[in-house]
Amino acid sequence: MSKPHQSSAFTSRELIGAAFLMASSAIGPGFLTQTAIFTARMGADFAAAILFSALLDIVIQLSVWRVLLVAQKRAPELANAVFSGSGTILTLAIAAGGLVFNIGNIAGAGLGLETMLGVEVRIGATCSAILVCLIYLTRQTLRAMDIVSQILGSAMILATLFVAWKSSPPLALMAERAIAPQNIDIAATLTLVGGTVGGYITFAGGHRLLEAATAQGWTQQEALRKANNGAFLGVLLATIMRVLLFSAALGVVLQGGNVQTQNPAASVFTLSLGNIGTILFGAVMWFAATTSILGSAYTSVSFLTSSFPALQNRQNILIPAFILLSACIFLLIGKPVQLLLTAGLVNSFILPFALLIVLLGARKHELVGAYRHPVWLTVLGGIACALLLGMSVYALREALAL
Repeated sequence: MSKPHQSSAFTSRELIGAAFLMASSAIGPGFLTQTAIFTARMGADFAAAILFSALLDIVIQLSVWRVLLVAQKRAPELANAVFSGSGTILTLAIAAGGLVFNIGNIAGAGLGLETMLGVEVRIGATCSAILVCLIYLTRQTLRAMDIVSQILGSAMILATLFVAWKSSPPLALMAERAIAPQNIDIAATLTLVGGTVGGYITFAGGHRLLEAATAQGWTQQEALRKANNGAFLGVLLATIMRVLLFSAALGVVLQGGNVQTQNPAASVFTLSLGNIGTILFGAVMWFAATTSILGSAYTSVSFLTSSFPALQNRQNILIPAFILLSACIFLLIGKPVQLLLTAGLVNSFILPFALLIVLLGARKHELVGAYRHPVWLTVLGGIACALLLGMSVYALREALAL
């Protein structure tokens, strides 16, 4: 009787690890800044954008996780089975975007340590990169990654919860505007979707859970159940963090606090708690950046090893190399802002393309067998593709006009 119990415990542990990896990949330095900026701009109406984006996130992640686990293929393999060569294109786009965002994540880790401990940014960034590399060089790499993601992710949520509580946000007003906003900002909503499940984040949790499913030999029914639970949990964790940071920022704004445009998230913490808040923000920034480095490196390399057979069985070497390359580029460039803007534009196109591949793959019987993708997920997924693609084209036109 003990073996089934141990197996259940193991697979539950892997499910939680996959959900935390997805959520912590999303909650990076950009996530913190983005939430504070939109709160200062939109006020309580930002609650509606958070709610709508969370619903879109669930549709996207449910489709991706379910189809990957039923087909038992990583995203590049699935894409190649749908359109020959599309897997390689998707891999190059994901890896390039992941590399550029990882440069920003490493910069964020350096800024976090500088704010928290007074360590010079480049030294803090280098130390953080080396620390994450050591995690991937342990004997049980995936287990270590799961543990670190869960510990840092939980600490980040608890720290932000404390700041939100101290800022005394108007909870009743937030709940009212979530359902009946006075103004709706579609661009902000779609930006949130891209920031939460765009680029490599789309597949971070799905690829992690697929590894567990392959190793444990899950049945299709078991895989679907865990895909549903993992996707919901991942989106829930990211949304909780978004709501807490929104609550903290809104409390500050409504009390007359001036959220600075240069570092809006830091100013929220400082206005709420003074110098202690500044130090606490440094900790949250470091937690967010470090867990995003984990997710970005793992997912980007999982694409590379799937698309290029010569790289298979070298994941434990490639992931540290990916991180060190990101750190070296940051040390050479210093300010990755322009790279981050470029990557953001690229990733805005990746999400609708990737989601379309998944939805088409769900209709190929040779890939999914007797599985039938729910009609509501197919319809809502198609609508999400159209919305995201339209926003991406708009963003490209705006960028070219500058």
